[in-house]
Amino acid sequence: MKQDLEERACELAVYMIETGATVRATAKHFGISKSTVHKALTQRLRLCNYPLYVQVRRVLDKNKQERHIRGGMATRRKYREAEGSVEFGVRSVK
Repeated sequence: MKQDLEERACELAVYMIETGATVRATAKHFGISKSTVHKALTQRLRLCNYPLYVQVRRVLDKNKQERHIRGGMATRRKYREAEGSVEFGVRSVK
């Protein structure tokens, strides 16, 4: 059982490092919860494979720094889609 958890933590780490994916994207890809991914990458991986943990920590920190930008872009898309497209300063009607 413990070996399986360590293997999964390493597999999650390799995926995240190679793709630069977020915790949510990694969880969706593997079909597990984001809290499981986060625990595997921050707690289990540190104990079983520290060099891999250091690399994952860099990706996690980068994603954390960029999260406010991604959130702002998502909000912008949401409201742009809700109000319709804007052409020459006049809103088109859907």
